[in-house]
Amino acid sequence: MKPQHTKVTFKPYTQQQLLLPTYLEELIPEQHLVRVVNAVVDELDIEPLLRQYKGGGTSSYHPKMLLKVLIYAYSQKTYSSRQIAKALWENVNYMWLSGMNKPNFRTINRFRGVIMREVVEDIFTSVLQYLIEHGYVNLETYFVDGTKIEANANRYSFVWRKSTEKYKKKLQEKVRQVMEEVERVNEEEDRMYGDKDLEEMGEEADIDSESLQELTRQLNEKLKKEPQDKQLKKAVKKLENDYIPRMVKYEQYQEKFAGRNSFSKTDQDATFMCMKEDHMRNRQLKPGYNVQIGTENQFITGYSIHQRPGDSTCLVPHLEKMRQRLGRLPDKVVADAGYGSEENYTYLEEQEIDAYVKYSTFDREQKKRRKIPEQETYWSSNWRYDEQKDEYICPQDKRLTYEKTRRFRTDNHYLTERRIYRCKDCEDCPVRALCTKSKYGRSLWMSSLLNQFRQQARDRLQSSEGERLRSQRLVEAEAVFGQVKHNRSVRRFLLRGLEKVNIEWGIVSIAHNMAKLAV
Repeated sequence: MKPQHTKVTFKPYTQQQLLLPTYLEELIPEQHLVRVVNAVVDELDIEPLLRQYKGGGTSSYHPKMLLKVLIYAYSQKTYSSRQIAKALWENVNYMWLSGMNKPNFRTINRFRGVIMREVVEDIFTSVLQYLIEHGYVNLETYFVDGTKIEANANRYSFVWRKSTEKYKKKLQEKVRQVMEEVERVNEEEDRMYGDKDLEEMGEEADIDSESLQELTRQLNEKLKKEPQDKQLKKAVKKLENDYIPRMVKYEQYQEKFAGRNSFSKTDQDATFMCMKEDHMRNRQLKPGYNVQIGTENQFITGYSIHQRPGDSTCLVPHLEKMRQRLGRLPDKVVADAGYGSEENYTYLEEQEIDAYVKYSTFDREQKKRRKIPEQETYWSSNWRYDEQKDEYICPQDKRLTYEKTRRFRTDNHYLTERRIYRCKDCEDCPVRALCTKSKYGRSLWMSSLLNQFRQQARDRLQSSEGERLRSQRLVEAEAVFGQVKHNRSVRRFLLRGLEKVNIEWGIVSIAHNMAKLAV
């Protein structure tokens, strides 16, 4: 018998079939993220955005449409203006959101980099106000954390401040050598320099590009009178073709440092810093920015971009930026040990904010150990203090006596002081290698004010409220950074310069909040 085959049926497939007119909206699920973006942006106050358009000339694409498209694109890990323009032709969600408008990539790029420059923080604040009005956040508790994001710059385009200072100093020495040579062969230098003599190019003189240009002018005047002076010609040629351009370059570099230790030639606002993902591998320094955010219920409630790698100096300007946006500060600030500085504690106390901020040794103090390891015995936090004699006593019963008080200012111009204690009997100590590497003996830099703040922080963090907030911190800012950096692949900025990076992260933050609303 022949095997019997079951008849197979297929659904209709006719590419040329005509369809009745339909709304694109019918093709989009009811709870889709694109609907959330559309609804929220419709409720925002975009008046600051509209003011960026001067009017006149040809008509422009509506900024509300471009804003919706940009936010939705960032929520879908689409950051390239060309890819966004492509999606407007191919993706139903983009087509519906844009009302079938199809701006090209240049229009999208200009809107993001130019139009949004002045208003991105206003738009972010409007979204935050929406979250407050609808009860998603209340800004009472503020979880702060920071991360490093790589800049759109060549990794080997570094300029280091110490190297620049060294090269500039060497250049100044070469200038002095040239002038000393001119002095030896020129018996009429008094007439050439007037009241100035070559001693003003000595070790104490500050040689800059202006002084070199003036010196070159004077030498050229002399050269007109003595055109056969080969030594003079050689000096002028070195100054004009080599020394002056190099001095100008070093001075420009020093202006760009602006208190930093490095910058990138590709993106001069970027600073070289160690990225978190490279911290345990090769510790390679890369050009980047320090991104600080505040969160509540995993919504981003504040952000700021910084050029310094350390988190400690970023907290005060970050909170001041929040005050400018909202006109208020949170009731509580929760942060890790990277923010536990005297400056930050002082600021939070002055602003009447409850500081649930760890300090550097808090976690070590909380670990229950049967016995303290030998190397930790020599941490100053484990030493005794003699209040009557104002001395610290080490585990070897050696005393550290008060030596002097040193005052200094932080990068944010906060004035602080440290009392310095030093041991004068470390020479024959059997455990000196565990205690100090200094050839002058062990020293302590102590601040009574910082110790008071640490005690206050310890009491708060060990309370029931402190324990709750500490556990909640682990799922707040860290979870947000995980969503942004891992799930949305924001590990490297596309735009260059501090202003444009601020725009880019502002859109990232808005897109994150929209996506969180849709969950």
